[in-house]
Parts: sequence; structure tokens; C-alpha cells
Amino acid sequence: MTTIRFFLMTVLLAVLMPVCAARDAAELPDHLISATLQGSGRLTWWGLNVYDASFYRVGSLSSPEFALDLRYQKSFSGRSIANRSVEEMKKIGVPDTQAALWGRELTTFLPNVESGQTLTAIYSPKQGTVFYHEGKKIAQISGSEFPKAFFGIWLDPKTSVPKLRSDLLGQTCPPPLFTEAC
Repeated sequence: MTTIRFFLMTVLLAVLMPVCAARDAAELPDHLISATLQGSGRLTWWGLNVYDASFYRVGSLSSPEFALDLRYQKSFSGRSIANRSVEEMKKIGVPDTQAALWGRELTTFLPNVESGQTLTAIYSPKQGTVFYHEGKKIAQISGSEFPKAFFGIWLDPKTSVPKLRSDLLGQTCPPPLFTEAC
């Protein structure tokens, strides 16, 4: 099995495990030891719970490979998720034209989600960003510019959800994809 395939399988299995509270490595099955829950939090908007987010790192907390798992608490159309992603990308400084292009691409594969369903995005420098819905691969976007914008929605210092960012990162630095000094 290739290293990348093992990485993707390990992270995917880790993010699909129920996340009620942070787990330490001793509670993970042996084959998932390298996947570490770095942090988790809930996005609430006007008192409504939107989704629970969990941020995972593979290997050490300085690893460039990571995953973000969103467990939705409300139902949304794929189009509304894509549109919101575009708006959030613009807020962190992505030019309107580029954000719109990525938004159109997201619209082609993001599914409608029901309460309790998950969308997971995994980043690897060699693979780019791989998206999963309920554990099934739905798309892959190569390159390093898209993940900076997409994951920046939650991890960029200019995010519109600074408390969630803090909850996801905990006491550690963001992934090396974000060149922020720690």
C-alpha cells in the first residue's frame, strides 16, 4: 500500500469516528495512532448550531498533512455551501474572480447535506485537497493555492470565525500551508 493511500485511509477512518470530545492517542486503535485530533469546535450562527468541526493532523502536530471534518447540524444545499465558501474566501483576501472560479468548481460536486451528515476535506501536498461526503470520495482538487483559500476559511488569521479557529488549532500552530509565524 502506498504511503499516500495509507495516509488518506488513516485520516479518513479517524475523521469518521464519532467525535464527542478530544481523544488522546491511547484511545485510538493501533492503526490510527498517527492521526491526532488537534482541536474541535462548533459553528453557531445567531444561536443556531450549524456544524461541529474537527481538525486532525497525521504524524506530528507540525505535519503538512491534515483533515477537516464538518458534521452538519442543519440541512444545506450544496450550492449554498459553495456560495458561503466563496464569500468566506473573499473575506480572507482571495480575489473575487478567483473565488468565483473555485465556487463554480465546488458547486459541481458539493452535495446537499442533511443534519448529522459529514463533509470531510483532506489536504496532502502531493494530492491536493480530497473531499468526502459520508466517507465516500466526491472530488479532488490539486495544487496548493486552493487549499490555502478553502482551509483558510477556518484556519487563516483573518477568518470570520476566530473562536472556532482557536478551538481547532488549540495551542499549536496552523499547518505549514499557512506561512503564519508561531
